[in-house]
Amino acid sequence: MGIDYACEEGQTPLDEEEKEGLLIFSITKRGELDEFEQLNIQKAVEWTLKRKFRKEKILSEEFVKELHKRMFNDVWKLGGTFRNTNKNIGVDRFQISTELEKLLDDTKYWIEHQTFKPDEIAVRFKHKIVSIHCFANGNGRHSRLIADIIINQLFGMPVYSWGSKADEARKNYLKAIRAADQGNYGLLIEFARG
Repeated sequence: MGIDYACEEGQTPLDEEEKEGLLIFSITKRGELDEFEQLNIQKAVEWTLKRKFRKEKILSEEFVKELHKRMFNDVWKLGGTFRNTNKNIGVDRFQISTELEKLLDDTKYWIEHQTFKPDEIAVRFKHKIVSIHCFANGNGRHSRLIADIIINQLFGMPVYSWGSKADEARKNYLKAIRAADQGNYGLLIEFARG
């Protein structure tokens, strides 16, 4: 296929079978792939803006898959399909559905019992779904969009900027993720609102 799939720090490498799932054969550079993915993601964002989803819909495996599919199905065959290989991050591939169900149930509990403030609920969800790593590709982007949906549609608060105003955004994002890995969500909330 001829595309250099070199990963930046914090990105998950694709295996050969996953690389074969690319639907646009004219892509030859990583920058081109990024552009096509971003166009597809923008369509998914527009789709979410035109709808009002109930909590039960958003916090379902079906929605998690549907959102990923809408984000990547114009570019990748596996859009909306849980990964079938193990990665350098994430739970065992056979545990994805089980761990996702736990996260969805936990999030419903957090909302119902106001366990955390809205920003922390959305950011905890984002962090945990990435650690499950449901999909072969696009987990970080998917997690940020679903956190935006949670904060906006379930709590009526503005979506996140995800560090768009910050210099060295990726470095700060990874630092915030590592802090969240240790149970400190403050930096990730700050980055999200940055």
